[in-house]
Amino acid sequence: MTGAIEVQTCSRCRSDAIVFQEYSGQHLCGRHLSSSIRKRTSRELRAQLDLPKNATKDDGSPFIILIAVSGGKDSAVLLSMMADIIGGRRDVELVAGCVDEGIDGYRAPSMEFARELAESLSLRFETLSYEEMGYGRMDEVVKLMPAMGDSHVEAKGLMPCSYCGVFRRQGLNALGERVGADVMALGHNLDDMAQSILMNLQKGEIERSVRLAPHTHSKIDGLVPRIVPLRWIPEQEIHAHALFAGLPIHHGDCPHAPGAMRQQSRSVVASLESLTPGARHGLLHSLDRIREIT
Repeated sequence: MTGAIEVQTCSRCRSDAIVFQEYSGQHLCGRHLSSSIRKRTSRELRAQLDLPKNATKDDGSPFIILIAVSGGKDSAVLLSMMADIIGGRRDVELVAGCVDEGIDGYRAPSMEFARELAESLSLRFETLSYEEMGYGRMDEVVKLMPAMGDSHVEAKGLMPCSYCGVFRRQGLNALGERVGADVMALGHNLDDMAQSILMNLQKGEIERSVRLAPHTHSKIDGLVPRIVPLRWIPEQEIHAHALFAGLPIHHGDCPHAPGAMRQQSRSVVASLESLTPGARHGLLHSLDRIREIT
């Protein structure tokens, strides 16, 4: 039939493919994509998380991993993968934690998706709001930004993400302290990592890239060590898996995000990947090499 869409078959079986890995040349069905993501996540967990056969502490309490969740696809896949891979260990407790920034129409519904997933996996779910931390709701901070820019030169031209990023990191630290976390897992994917590296290069701040998670072998004082098990998984694959697995995820975008430098870097990284498949992997490999020689 003229104009019919040709559906590619999986490179590993005869099922319909749901994603194409241009960097590997493989078409993958939902089942083999899930298997591939699980394998890569497991490998990163082994590399980033040095768990003994019995991680129980001297006082008999379990090793606690706080998994930062938001209700979005990345943290949903991270939570489900970690629950599948190590959730059955009695010496390890997984805790889902969400920071409530106070953004109307965005955080409340997304937080409910995160809560739903955590409860379906029988995991403890903890939240902490900016108001509980002594900050204003992010919606109120945004309203005050023009006045802050007029009063303080260093605040002139700052985007909402500049404030929110600082508050959110402090919120995650506070959540980590509240639950007694030994390690915190973040849902940063390959695209996120490549974008962060590119942004830091643009600003000549290579040392900021070196400090990016994982912190397995380079812990930062005052911070719960971060791990990023999804750091080699492209965003498209994570989204495809989340839909295939039927995970409860929120699809909305933060209303304060437009104009942020992150969005510009997202476009640049996507263009680089389109021109040179594997560019995202190359950026992350470069960071790992820099870490080795510094």
